[in-house]
Amino acid sequence: MIRALLTGIGTAALATQVLHATRDWGAMPDEVTRVLPGDELVPGPAEQTTLAVDVDAPAEAAWPWLVQIGKDRGGMYSYDWLENLVGLDIHSTDEIREEWQHLAAGDRVVVVPPGYSPMPDGYSFPVAQVLPGRALVLRQAPPEHPWNSVWSFHLVPAGAGRCRLISRSRTERPRQPGLRIATRLMEPVTLVMTRRMLRGIAERAGRRAGAPVSEAGVPIENR
Repeated sequence: MIRALLTGIGTAALATQVLHATRDWGAMPDEVTRVLPGDELVPGPAEQTTLAVDVDAPAEAAWPWLVQIGKDRGGMYSYDWLENLVGLDIHSTDEIREEWQHLAAGDRVVVVPPGYSPMPDGYSFPVAQVLPGRALVLRQAPPEHPWNSVWSFHLVPAGAGRCRLISRSRTERPRQPGLRIATRLMEPVTLVMTRRMLRGIAERAGRRAGAPVSEAGVPIENR
């Protein structure tokens, strides 16, 4: 019994460490080191993660999908079934809606609705910066949030009719041991869900732009 428990703990720790080592999943070396809008809001020392995917569409075609993220908006384009398994009731759209196209600094992107029993007040990210067609920067900061961090998304042209979609998470290193442990434990889930979110946006933008698709109807990705 004890051996099985220790084996399980060791396996979980190894899996967490492997995902930690892939914190820059899909990103090119220059994308990892590049200073992006929003980075200045959390000076070092900070934990930083950069994820990226190819988009078979220009930045202006991907932007409408990105700007409408959020609960009761376009959704999160990630694993809806997993989010709904825990009761978040998030449904990612396959259409661009005009009423969801307008975000400005000070607005909020809701990810957990108020009234959700584990988090009765809900959870949302204040919008810190909007650079239309280029970048969306979301913010977390005390005392409202336990972490001082930014979560930003960037569209970078990558040749004719293509772009790169980059997600940057930059978090001030917590001083409290409990927050440091929580950050590391949450990292695998955040990496996997964010990676799927980027791919979800890329797939929708690619389909709308008429990019080549696989037999399943999904744009063929190079990464």
